[in-house]
Amino acid sequence: MIQKDKWAWAWVPTVYFTQGLPYVLVVTVSVIMYKKLGVSNEDIGLYTSLLYLPWVLKPLWSPFVDLKSTKRKWFLGMQLLISLALFGVGLCLPTNMFFMTSLACFWMAAFASATNDIASDGYYMLGLSEQKQSFFVGMRSTFYRLAMVTGEGLIVILAGYLEHRYGDNTKAWSVTMTAAAFLMLLLTVTNFFTTPKFETSASVAVEKPKGFIEVFVSFFQKPQIGIALAFILCYRLGESQLVKMAAPFLLDDPTKGGLGYSTEEIGAIFGTAGVIMLSIGGILGGILISRDGLKKWMLPMVLSLNVPNVLYAILAFTNTTNIYAVSATVVFEKFGYGFGFTAFLMYLIYIAEGKSKTSHYAIATGFMALGMMLPGMLSGYIQKWLGYDGFFVWVVIAALPAFFLLKYIKYPADFGKKTSSSNA
Repeated sequence: MIQKDKWAWAWVPTVYFTQGLPYVLVVTVSVIMYKKLGVSNEDIGLYTSLLYLPWVLKPLWSPFVDLKSTKRKWFLGMQLLISLALFGVGLCLPTNMFFMTSLACFWMAAFASATNDIASDGYYMLGLSEQKQSFFVGMRSTFYRLAMVTGEGLIVILAGYLEHRYGDNTKAWSVTMTAAAFLMLLLTVTNFFTTPKFETSASVAVEKPKGFIEVFVSFFQKPQIGIALAFILCYRLGESQLVKMAAPFLLDDPTKGGLGYSTEEIGAIFGTAGVIMLSIGGILGGILISRDGLKKWMLPMVLSLNVPNVLYAILAFTNTTNIYAVSATVVFEKFGYGFGFTAFLMYLIYIAEGKSKTSHYAIATGFMALGMMLPGMLSGYIQKWLGYDGFFVWVVIAALPAFFLLKYIKYPADFGKKTSSSNA
């Protein structure tokens, strides 16, 4: 029997970096790629938001991850499939039907990534004690976000460099996505060697659910589940729209209300100061919740997630292209996101507590993905209707429902707080 918390410092960073990388490639980097390949904002907003659908629907197959095989085998298999799907994106971009064929490959990657999330999150909750879960939630969030910044930063910088070198955006992005596939394969091999086989123990086996239907029934029987799901749907209502139009805003010509930045410049902004501030925000959030419990920090973290969006509205209204102003906006937004998302992760872990926690966490994150998908699908149309300035004002207003629901959700004030017996 392998003891809980074993080698956590080694596997938590790599497992969650590997979880974040395909997500950012599918839902964020694809936006930049399609923009540079000439796809309209309306099509970008609609079709890349539909790529959230596997994350929305993943609760439908999450019980199979609980019932069949081990979480470790599931996430290693899915990570290999993601590598193949990304390689497919790289191969199909030079073709005449690149949009539909690359979307099909992204769909495969999204399905595998959503399943990888189920298994990885379940492995995290089974392999760590509650005290260690709260302590590592900041690191978990940080490495997940570092993967996202790697995608938005380093991978986009590579694409921008290749755009200039080849003078051909299609070839540049084809090479870039192929390189991303090889990076994903390297991470898969790393996880194979660093993750312990927790699930060989009898104590873990007893946590498996008895049947498929039981998983769903027990989730929707949780106390105040309606209010909890409303909060989950609204927590990132503003961000779900901002994330789809931030890159087009920075890339679009000033005559269209954009800032006219190059692909490389966007990658550099997200990949330097953005990385540092995201890391600080995520780690600080985990430490504070581990010290004081979730209740004390929930409101400050919700504020930190949403207030920086005001800066995008200011940029749009003032047409500010100054590199320092744009970089400062990204810095505050990344810190706020890293800090604010920590509370959300801990709340989702609380919702999933009890038997079938892997499947229950998947159901909760499925509703979270639905809250990202539906507003994101409309974001391109809203932006076209309101312009960039009006759109970012709307994004700020969209954060209000989460603040309203805060006073109605219930959870233990000290949830996630380390105990005196913990050495976390």
